[in-house]
Amino acid sequence: MKKTLALIAALVAAPVSLMAQDFSQGSQAKSWNLYGEVPAIFDAKVVDILCELTGDCPDNCGDGNRQLGLVRTDDDVLIFPNKNSQTGFQGASADLLPHCASTIGVDGMLIEDPDIGAQNIYLLQLIRPAGSDEWIKANTWSKRWAEKHPEAAGKGPWFRRDPRVKAEIEREGYFGLGLEEDKAIKAIVFE
Repeated sequence: MKKTLALIAALVAAPVSLMAQDFSQGSQAKSWNLYGEVPAIFDAKVVDILCELTGDCPDNCGDGNRQLGLVRTDDDVLIFPNKNSQTGFQGASADLLPHCASTIGVDGMLIEDPDIGAQNIYLLQLIRPAGSDEWIKANTWSKRWAEKHPEAAGKGPWFRRDPRVKAEIEREGYFGLGLEEDKAIKAIVFE
């Protein structure tokens, strides 16, 4: 009896984040067919993750130079939105930065699975700005990238045209093993 009461007391006193919550009600998120994903819609404050963890807090969430996160309103859990709704698994920070320090609605897929070590990983698909009833797609990353790199205009995936990626390949080769190793691998593969 004492053990049962102690367990009940521990569960009552436990943070809400330790108890399984269902955030799927009303979600419009589309599945990516990833292991451990579940639809999740909730309100959250947009934060600079490094600021939350260390107290190093530049203005405007780092002006796009920091990874942004979501502190869920219901339970104060820090959520890591590591992609937006685009198929290339681009980051969500470009979509979240205009909402720095604001509480917004978000809809997407949450990945939590102890078997793969995933906890509070979020695939952001829709944003409802503060004070609005309208949802907008979280898909601005490639638009921002194109504005930042007009010299890389053209067809095909952005990463094949990105000047930073091209420079890295020129320095380290396609495999990251050096240019000489690249030549040796290409010679074997394309014999």
